[in-house]
Amino acid sequence: MGTVDEIRPQLQKIPWFRELTPEQVKKIAAIAFVHHFKVGEIFFREGDPQGNVYFVIEGRVALDMFIPHHGKVRFYTAEEGDVVGWSSVTPSIRQRTAGAVAVMDTAAIGMDAAKLNRLCEEDRDLGFIFMRRLANDIASRLLVTRLQLMDIFAKPEEKLDNEG
Repeated sequence: MGTVDEIRPQLQKIPWFRELTPEQVKKIAAIAFVHHFKVGEIFFREGDPQGNVYFVIEGRVALDMFIPHHGKVRFYTAEEGDVVGWSSVTPSIRQRTAGAVAVMDTAAIGMDAAKLNRLCEEDRDLGFIFMRRLANDIASRLLVTRLQLMDIFAKPEEKLDNEG
């Protein structure tokens, strides 16, 4: 799990948290935990109820979704510094929009999304910085996903093998 003093240096390595004040980083560290995932271990499945958001500190996490007539398709591989499960902190999404699985041994900092949302409400400066970063990440992820989907639909006769 880790204490606040153990988690804080890990958070400061992630670009998401570099703009925050030391006090804000301490607040986030207080609601955070470190989790180690083995290869093949599932973070969450598409359709699961929302819960934690994770920041990868080492390793890789595959994100996939089910696409009719194509099966489960990997659309992104998160690496060090990336966020996984970000839809948990959006106000209206109630279930996971994708699945996530470790494709190599992975360490991630996790946070309960409800606690993170409360923290962003209580400290509006922190909330602004966090949500600005989140919006940027969502826009980037949507672009990558769009390119993946264009590739899938450009080759409708092929079922993409995205396991590698």
